[in-house]
Amino acid sequence: MTSTTSLPSSAPSALTVSAAPPSPAFDTMAAGMDSSHVGTTSSKEIDRLSMAHDASHYLLVPQGIVRPESADGVAAVMAAASRAGLPVTFRSGGTSLSGQAVSDGVMVDTRRAFRGIEVLDNGNKVRVQPGATVGAVNGALRRFGRKIGPDPASSSACTIGGVIANNSSGMSCGTEFNTYRTLDSMVLILPSGTTLDTSEPDADSRLRDQEPELHEGLLRLRRRVVENPESRRTIEHQYSMKNTMGYGINAFLDFRDPVRILEHLVIGSEGTLGFVASATFRTVEILPATSTGLLVFPDLISATSTVPSLVEADMATVELLDSTSIRVAQRTGKVADSLARIDVDRHAALLVEFQAKTEQEVAERHDAARSMLDGLKLSSPAEMTTDPSQRALLWSARNNLYATVAGNRPSGTNALLEDVVVPVDALGETCRDLGTMFDTHGYQDSVIFGHAKDGNIHFMLNERFSEPQKLDRYRDFTEDMVSLVLGNRGSLKAEHGTGRIMAPYVRRQFGDELYDVMCEVKRLVDPGAMLNPGVVINDDPDSYVQNLKVAETVEEEVDRCVECGYCEPVCPSKDLTLTPRQRIVMRRELEAARARGDHDLVKKIEADWDYQGEQTCAVDGMCVTRCPVDINTGDLIRRLRSEHQRPAESSGWKVAAQHWEAANNLANYGLRTAKMLPWPVPRAATDVGRAVMGEDTVPRYNKHLPSGGRRRAERTDPAADFVFFPACVNSMFGAVDSSGSPADQSAGSSLMSVAHRAGLRWNTPEGIGSMCCGTPWKSKGFTEGYSVMSDRVLDGLWAASDGGRLPVVCDASSCTEGLETMKAKVLDAAAAGPQHGSDGEIRDFSRIRFLDSVEFVATTVLPKLTIRRKVESLVLHPTCSLTHLGLGPHLEELGNAVAETCDVPLEWGCCAYAGDRGMLHPELTQSATRAEAREVNQRQYAAYASSNRTCEQGMTEATGHTYQNILQLVEWASR
Repeated sequence: MTSTTSLPSSAPSALTVSAAPPSPAFDTMAAGMDSSHVGTTSSKEIDRLSMAHDASHYLLVPQGIVRPESADGVAAVMAAASRAGLPVTFRSGGTSLSGQAVSDGVMVDTRRAFRGIEVLDNGNKVRVQPGATVGAVNGALRRFGRKIGPDPASSSACTIGGVIANNSSGMSCGTEFNTYRTLDSMVLILPSGTTLDTSEPDADSRLRDQEPELHEGLLRLRRRVVENPESRRTIEHQYSMKNTMGYGINAFLDFRDPVRILEHLVIGSEGTLGFVASATFRTVEILPATSTGLLVFPDLISATSTVPSLVEADMATVELLDSTSIRVAQRTGKVADSLARIDVDRHAALLVEFQAKTEQEVAERHDAARSMLDGLKLSSPAEMTTDPSQRALLWSARNNLYATVAGNRPSGTNALLEDVVVPVDALGETCRDLGTMFDTHGYQDSVIFGHAKDGNIHFMLNERFSEPQKLDRYRDFTEDMVSLVLGNRGSLKAEHGTGRIMAPYVRRQFGDELYDVMCEVKRLVDPGAMLNPGVVINDDPDSYVQNLKVAETVEEEVDRCVECGYCEPVCPSKDLTLTPRQRIVMRRELEAARARGDHDLVKKIEADWDYQGEQTCAVDGMCVTRCPVDINTGDLIRRLRSEHQRPAESSGWKVAAQHWEAANNLANYGLRTAKMLPWPVPRAATDVGRAVMGEDTVPRYNKHLPSGGRRRAERTDPAADFVFFPACVNSMFGAVDSSGSPADQSAGSSLMSVAHRAGLRWNTPEGIGSMCCGTPWKSKGFTEGYSVMSDRVLDGLWAASDGGRLPVVCDASSCTEGLETMKAKVLDAAAAGPQHGSDGEIRDFSRIRFLDSVEFVATTVLPKLTIRRKVESLVLHPTCSLTHLGLGPHLEELGNAVAETCDVPLEWGCCAYAGDRGMLHPELTQSATRAEAREVNQRQYAAYASSNRTCEQGMTEATGHTYQNILQLVEWASR
C-alpha cells in the first residue's frame, strides 16, 4: 500500500505516489537541534516510508522522524519545528483507524522512549507514559485486581497516547469508564512550550500566569456555550452517547476551571492541542467471574429492541452480530455450538455477558434475569455458559470478524473498519438501513457488529481506491451513511476518533455555532496550527478522499496484511530497526517504486533493507501470535534469505547437514578451545572473520559464552516409554550452574535423571549425533540442507517411535517447535498421502507426537517425583517457541514446584538470540532484552531459568545473572 490518491471535488485525478523526496527544511531543523537533548532524527527513505503507514487507509510521508527521549526533548522538537515552519504529528502505537497518526511534516515517534508505568495508591491509580500499551498497563495492575477503564479491542497494541488522543472506550466501559471519565490528571506540553502538571493544586493559577490569553479565552468560550440554550441541548444530547467527533466541548459544561476544561479538551483532541507526557488514571475493579451467552433473534429489529431490558438486567456487555456476521463466523468452522446451529436467514444475535466478583453473584444475576430472558422471542433457547472453552469460542466469533473479512479481501484492496453511534432506540433501524446501503452500493460481506448497549456499531468495507469508479462509490456511500446517522440523531464517530475521515463533517454534525467554538479552541491553544493540521478541524469537503492508500500486491506470505500494527509490541527488533508491519509496508513501497520506475528510490531502500529488513529479523514468529490475519513475517524473511543466499554458503550448509555430527563436534571443540584462551583472542579472530565474510555470516565471540557441551549418546531400550531427542544445541553449548561455572547436569541429563526417578524408560533415535531439528537451515533459508536433515530426522524418529507409538520428547523448546515445523512441512509436501521409505515401508509422519520436555515433565514426570527442597525465589523467561507451543503455563507450573516464589516479568519477550542471531548481531538481543532485563534487575533472585539453551545465554548476557534450564532446577529439587 504505497501510493496515495489525491482528488479534487470534480473528476478523479491521477495517483500521486509516496516518492519520499528529501526535505531540506527538516534536515536544517535536525542539524540545529541538540541530539543529546532531543534523541535521534532520521530523514532516510526507509525510516520515513515505514512510518508513513498506520492502521488507517490514509498515507502521508513525513519529512523526517524524531525520537525524543524525554518530555523536554518533545518541547525542544516543537520549538524547532515552529521556527522551521514545519507541522508536527505524534505517533505511538499507530493503531488509529481514522488517519490521525500520519503526517507529511515532522513525525515524533513516542513509542520507544515513553513506556513508563507507575502503580499508585495500591492500584487505585496508575501513572503512565504515552508509549505504554493498554495491555502492559493492565498487566501491571492485574496483581492488584484492577485495570484501567478504557477497554479497546486493540489493547495489546494501542498505547496510552492514542487512548487519550481518541478518548478510547471499548466493549464494556461505555461512557462511564472511558478516558474522559477516568483520567485523573496529566502532564501536558502545549505548542508554546508551556508544561502543565494538572495534578498540582495551583495548576489553574499556573495556566493563568503562563498562558493568560489561553486562560481567559477558555473562560470566554465557556460563557458562550453555557449561555446558549441550543448549544447546551446539542452538547447534552451528543455526549449522552459515545462521541469522538470534534473536540470534547462537553468540558465547557462539565468543568469551571480553565485548567480542567483544557485537560478534558485535550482528551480526544488527536494530538492537535498538545503532547501528553504522562497521564494518571483512576482504575476500576476487575470482575473475574463471568457467564456468557448468545441470544439469537429472527431479525435485527427484534434483537435491538431488547437491548434496554438487557442493560437493565445488568449485562456488562451486549454485542451485536448481524446476519452477515453470523454467516462469516460460521465459515471459519471454529464457533460455539449455539452459533453453529443457526440456519441463517435474517437473523441477528446478541452476545451477552454477566460479570461479577464471584460465581455466586453471577448466578444471582442470572436468576434475577431469568424471567426476562425466558420472555424474549428468540429463534433458539437462551443459553448462558461459564465453560471457558465455549465462552472462548463465542468471543472468538465476535473478535475474529475483522480478521475473517479482512484476511479474505481481494488483493489490492483496503479493509476499512468504521464506527458510528445512534440512540439505542434507533439502533435497529440504523443497522437495517446500513445493510441496505451495502447492497445498493455493491459492498459484499460487509459485516455489522458492535456494542449494542451503547448504540455503537462497527462495519467493514473492502475498497479498491486505485479505481476511479470505486472511489466514486466510496464517496457516494459516505454521503448516504452520514445522512443516515445524523438523521437518526447519532454521531459519525463513537470510538475511533474524527481523524481525517470525518473532519469535513464536524460542522454538519454540531452546527455552525459549536463548530466555531471548536475552531476557536484550536486557535487559542495552537495559534500557528502546527500540531497535526487537517485532523479534527478541516474545511475542505474533499479532504477525506485525499491521500488514500492504494494497495500494492506483494509476496503471498504477507499480502493480506491490513497494517494494523498489532504485531509491533512483541517484535524483538521494534526498538532497533523495523517491525513486522514496517517490513511488510517496505515490500509494498519497493514494489510501487519498481512499478513506477523510480530506480533511485529502489536503490536507497534496498541499501538499507538488507540490515533493517532481513539481518535483524529474528524470524521468531511472535508476530503471528498477535496478527488478526495470521501472518508470520518470519516466513517471508526466510524465503527472501533463501533467494538471496550465496551459492558457496548454501553448499557449505548442505555439507554441514550431510555431516552434522562432525560439524556439531567442531563447534563444541571450538567453544572449548576458546574458553581456554583469554577471551579477546577468540573475539579478535571472529572479528577478522566478520570483516572478511560479513557480519551476517560469522558469529561474534563474547566472554559470556560457555564452553562446549557433551556429545549425545545413543540409547536403546525395547521397553521404552518415550523417545528422547536430545537437542544438538545442548551438546554444542555446555551447561552451567547458578554461578555460571561448567555443570555436570545439563537439560538433557536432568531430563534423564528425573525420568529415571519417575520410573520411566527411554531410547534415542539411531544416529542421534547427526540429527538436528532443522531450525538453523530453515531460519537462514538453506532449503537443500533443510531437506537433507528433514529426511534423516523423520526417518530416524519413525523407527525409534515405533511408527508413532511412542511420544518424542525434546529438551529444548525451540527444537521441539522446529521438529513440529519439520513434520508439518513434510506433510504439506506429501499432500498426496503417506511417504514410502527407502525400504518400501509406508511412513505416516502425522502419527509422530512431539512433546516439549517442559510439558512432559510437568504432566508425566512431576506427579511421580518428590520435591525435597526449593529455591527461595525464581524468575522465568518464557521463550517464543514455548509461547507458540502454548506451554507457558507448564513452565510456570515447574517454576512454582521448585521455588517458594516464582515470577514471570511483565516485560518478557523474545530475546532474539534466535540460534546464532544474537552472536551475529548482538545489538539485536541487547535491544530486545533491555526492558525485561531492567525489570528483572530491580531485585535479586535466587535462581534464573528458561527452557532453551540459547535463550538462557541471551538472558544471561542481558541481565548479568546466570540463567539455567528449568529442568536443571527440577532435577536439583528432587535429588
